[in-house]
Amino acid sequence: MLAPLLLIWPISVALTWLVAQGIANKPYDRELGEMARTLGQQAVSAEVPAGRSGRNRYALAPEAAALLRADETDTVYYQVLGQRGELLSGDADLPVPQQSDDDPVPPWELRYRDDEVGNERVRVAYLWAAPPAAPAATVLIQVAETLGKRSRLTNEIIKGVILPQFVILPLAVLLVWLALARGIAPLNELQRRIRSRDSSDLSPIDEQRIPDEVAPLVRAINDLLARLDQSISAQKHFLADAAHQMKTPLAGLRTQAEFAQREIDEGRSDPAQLKRSLQQIALSSQRAAHMVNQLLAMARAEDQEHAKRRSEVTLPEIATETVRDFVPRALDKRIDLGYEGPDAEASSLRVLGHPLLIRELIRNLVDNALLYTPPGGTVTVRIVEDPFGQVSVLQVEDSGPGIPEAEREKVFQPFYRALGTNVDGSGLGLAIVREIAQQHEAEITLDDTRPRNASPGARFTIRFHAHPA
Repeated sequence: MLAPLLLIWPISVALTWLVAQGIANKPYDRELGEMARTLGQQAVSAEVPAGRSGRNRYALAPEAAALLRADETDTVYYQVLGQRGELLSGDADLPVPQQSDDDPVPPWELRYRDDEVGNERVRVAYLWAAPPAAPAATVLIQVAETLGKRSRLTNEIIKGVILPQFVILPLAVLLVWLALARGIAPLNELQRRIRSRDSSDLSPIDEQRIPDEVAPLVRAINDLLARLDQSISAQKHFLADAAHQMKTPLAGLRTQAEFAQREIDEGRSDPAQLKRSLQQIALSSQRAAHMVNQLLAMARAEDQEHAKRRSEVTLPEIATETVRDFVPRALDKRIDLGYEGPDAEASSLRVLGHPLLIRELIRNLVDNALLYTPPGGTVTVRIVEDPFGQVSVLQVEDSGPGIPEAEREKVFQPFYRALGTNVDGSGLGLAIVREIAQQHEAEITLDDTRPRNASPGARFTIRFHAHPA
């Protein structure tokens, strides 16, 4: 704030000097104009005495001339010029004003100008005077005065205004300094309190001891801290659940490996028993690998920067490829897995998204359907395209036990499994599906396939925003 004050001060001095000049000129201009008007009235009203020439009629009386020259500070000049520019009376050194023929000056109109006589600057008041009997017979009346009194008055005005500023400016600087120091003190205290916090302390900042000006900023920081605390808590909970889920397959691996080793050490290496142990080891390692893959998929789905890299995706193409990948598994479980919808070449709509994430979404829906559908059931992947070109709908439905309405929101939470099921899964599939759908601004719904059936089945419907190919 000191820099603007120091910049404004010279501007104030310059403006004061201009205003002082205007103030000092006004009374002296008025006096000078009255002198020119009086001299003009005398010139046009005087009669030529007997024995005097026309030139001498315009000469000032000795008393008037003495009064005109009586100023001890400034020199006063006067001049009377005839209609043809001849000098009728006064000083011949005064320059003649410029007058345009296109813009004639009316008689008796008083004007002012700045000029020079010799090397001295003067202020000139002039007018064209005309006798009432002969308006066309005008004479030029000029009265000029040097600028000594004006300069002295200007300097006195400037001194009267500027000198107090030399006292006021340091006082203003001191007051600004004290006010800012007092105003910034609570901010320094707030900074000290924040710096002294532990890195794990995400509690809100006390809003009672802060200046009103920064209260909105502190409230915004508190909101950020609350969201950050919630995010960190969710991550800690997720990691704890993931560690708990990984313990089971790893413990199975270790148990089966130790059992096989003990059997070999005791000389009871039964091939059938070793084969069962190896099968359990393979199954546990498969579960662990599936869990790791799901965790990686969850991380990819939550990666905002990764999800922003989008391109045009043909939904039927990805859906048919995913169905082909799961055909062997469906055959092993004797489940009828099929696709309904347009071919990739016949599809008229495109979805703007990340191909890898959309593929992961469909894989998890199909994987979940195959897990919960009993042998002999059906799983259908369906693509329905809006004829108006607004949405492209993905549906995955099965003939499994369905999901109770009270649990339909919970199944999208990480590591949650529907009650009453003995399915061996990671509990992450539907959480990944919801995360990917949110990344693509898609709407996801869950309902029953056959509501009044003993096995109502589950149908997941996801509506993507689409545009014509």
